[in-house]
Amino acid sequence: MTTQVWEYLTEYENEREDILDAVQQVFGSGRLVLGESVLGFEREFAAYHGVDHCVGVDNGTNAIKLGLQALGVGPGDEVITVSNTAAPTVVAIDSTGARTVFVDVREDDFLMDTDQLEAAITDRTRCILPVHLYGQCVNMSAVKEIADRHGLAVLEDCAQAHGARQSGVVAGSTGDAAAFSFYPTKVLGAYGDGGATLTSDPEVEARMRRLRYYGMDKQYYTVSTPAHNSRLDEVQAEILRRKLTRLDSYVEGRRDVARRYAEGLGDTALQLPRIVPGNEHVYYVYVVRHPRRDDIIERLKTYDINLNISYPWPIHTMSGFAHLDCKAGSLPVTEALAGEIFSLPMYPALDPDRQDKVVHAVREVLETL
Repeated sequence: MTTQVWEYLTEYENEREDILDAVQQVFGSGRLVLGESVLGFEREFAAYHGVDHCVGVDNGTNAIKLGLQALGVGPGDEVITVSNTAAPTVVAIDSTGARTVFVDVREDDFLMDTDQLEAAITDRTRCILPVHLYGQCVNMSAVKEIADRHGLAVLEDCAQAHGARQSGVVAGSTGDAAAFSFYPTKVLGAYGDGGATLTSDPEVEARMRRLRYYGMDKQYYTVSTPAHNSRLDEVQAEILRRKLTRLDSYVEGRRDVARRYAEGLGDTALQLPRIVPGNEHVYYVYVVRHPRRDDIIERLKTYDINLNISYPWPIHTMSGFAHLDCKAGSLPVTEALAGEIFSLPMYPALDPDRQDKVVHAVREVLETL
């Protein structure tokens, strides 16, 4: 059997009864759109993070886009983020009419280099968008200190950091708002698309609710700010509501997998993930680094192991973002990482025996380089 970076079928077999019961509950409820499942999940997800409000939306990209718009970001503004991220982070910024400004990431942990933020701020900067990458948090005390000093909003991209903590504070509870994706691969994943934005600001929450519902207030057909339909699906919300009670156990499962990798590969030439002091990593993906990454991935295919790269093409090098005029060579750490990082299989249901086979294969390949 081919070993992939991620699969959901084992988890589904373990949770099948509960997942199908969630579907049945929604179908038998008499309310298929914005019913009790969405409302219940919003309450419980906000409570988990210790914030006042959660607004469920249809995907993580719109969680960022609508979050930015609710914070007042629009055409002519600038948003500072990183290029070592998934494309949706920047797609969302671009779709608001704002311009993305990139800072580089750090060499050791691949997170936003907050030392570069000051130099990137202009009189058009409106928001800083830190990406909590791979499962651990950016230095939020530094981000908030700079943002507060310059009067900027902070929107946390938490798509890869469900349940992560920094100095005991859960990711998504520090900024003015935080965006989450519930794509199936995520630490808290749905069985389809889904997203949410958190905030403790009632005005931001009110704008978010209008923006996800055509721009309407409570009265149907009364549009105050034209927008699109971006509602969280009721079935996905009920599944997420139930899975939320297991989020901490998913995190522990991922940490167990990470510990086995550290034990099995810690003495090799691979650069394994570095946990920033004070961070509690949730290992959305287990990203390692080696200068001969491509050779390693190709040789592992002979062991029936297919791996992934997060991410092989920095956003600023993509033709679709040429209008940002961020030239190759301007983000040297990000560009170096793109040629050397790759992800080992990571999900809570990864069987230890199967993981041992991955470790054995990686060790054998490294010995032949």
